[in-house]
Amino acid sequence: MNGETRSSWRGWLSPLVHLSNNWISFIGVALVTGASVFWFFLLPTLMRGEVENPYSGILLFLVLPGVFITGLLLIPLGIYVLRRRERGRAAPLPPLDWRNADLRRLVWFVIGATLVNGVIASQLTYSAVGYMDSVTFCGLTCHQVMSPEYTAYQNSPHARVECVKCHIGPGASWFVRSKLSGVGQVFAVALNTYPRPIPAPVENLRPARETCEACHWPQKYGGDRLRVVSHFAEDEKNTRTKSVLMMHIGGGNGGPGIHGFHVAQGIVVEYAPADEKRQVIPWVRYRDASGKVTEYFAEGARPEDVRKLPVRVMDCVDCHNRPTHVFEVPERAVDEAIAAGEISAGLPFVKKTAVELLKKSYGSREEAAKTIPAAFQSFYKERYPQAADGNGAAVGRSAQSVLAIYSRNIFPQMNVTWGTYPNNIGHTDFPGCFRCHDDQHASRDGRKISQDCNSCHNLLAMEEESPKVLGELGLQ
Repeated sequence: MNGETRSSWRGWLSPLVHLSNNWISFIGVALVTGASVFWFFLLPTLMRGEVENPYSGILLFLVLPGVFITGLLLIPLGIYVLRRRERGRAAPLPPLDWRNADLRRLVWFVIGATLVNGVIASQLTYSAVGYMDSVTFCGLTCHQVMSPEYTAYQNSPHARVECVKCHIGPGASWFVRSKLSGVGQVFAVALNTYPRPIPAPVENLRPARETCEACHWPQKYGGDRLRVVSHFAEDEKNTRTKSVLMMHIGGGNGGPGIHGFHVAQGIVVEYAPADEKRQVIPWVRYRDASGKVTEYFAEGARPEDVRKLPVRVMDCVDCHNRPTHVFEVPERAVDEAIAAGEISAGLPFVKKTAVELLKKSYGSREEAAKTIPAAFQSFYKERYPQAADGNGAAVGRSAQSVLAIYSRNIFPQMNVTWGTYPNNIGHTDFPGCFRCHDDQHASRDGRKISQDCNSCHNLLAMEEESPKVLGELGLQ
């Protein structure tokens, strides 16, 4: 390399080296370089798609882009600060105008570096947005806070549906709204000021017709559906009985049935809840398909008090309020586990024993994990040693199934226990339908919101050991 070439390179680098020779730019260069090196090392992870480890995702998609962009901002900031500091000195740099060859070289250098860095930053930003919309980020990043909801989600009919499909839906406005809300949640987690248990976000949910109805449109006719509910007695034989119901689902195209009365074309149901969980409803306004409007007031509700309450237009989540994050009650959970064969019905008093263990108070999930299986097995070893010896595998498997019921429903660190989150479908475990259909909500002309069972279902059998109707249908 000859002297002229070396001089040319020195001239090209001189203003850049001089202006960047400050601690602010040095820090920026270090941050950009470090972030770029990390990015190249982590490139294979980016190409694989979703990151399984939530903490790796935080580093890869949130911390790394922040470091990278901060470094980019510090470099020109340091140059600007040094340039202002050297104004008025005896040997100032050449004037910063386009006739200055050094300035032109520096500008082209910055433009080229910006384009390269822009590619890196845009890729990281795109990946960060995708990661923040992932189930891993929603459910596992703040693992203690979201542990109850994430566990319920994994055991739900929507376990393969991404969280954002229901909680955000399509469109930029709700995406931005959710992320702004998330900023406050991040501070709440960092400062340990979040509520326990986490309240159901009934006030901030997007209307169901913009989310749920992307798959479940109300115009689809549901017809009638047969439902068989098994119940096991708390006796020695765990006597099994069955209730058989014909559910009148109906549809949004009118006609009879649950959906026909509530979401058919032209029908609008409004109500005023008196509590945050919307379990107490003193006022309902119903507009039928012909346009006739009727107001119903609960017994003892005064119109002047009701007018002060917020009014909500009923949609899917007012009844299907736990479509994914379902928490069970112990008796029903044990019945379903026995019916599914997860808990052996051949073990004496297994229903009674399981429910009693589930209802006991444990200091932590770790304590429950040690106590429940041990107490279950100890019961059969002491009280029914023959059953324990002859069905050892069944006892062990049943004990783990009882623990599994506890593990997916109880979270002491979040104050989540039996009944914390009411389920409005039905009316056996929580008020549900009876919040309105209680024969107490009356209009001014004396009409009431009916509690007639046959409006929603026909009871074909009620806790019978061998329902005749199932035999006739070949389902016994």
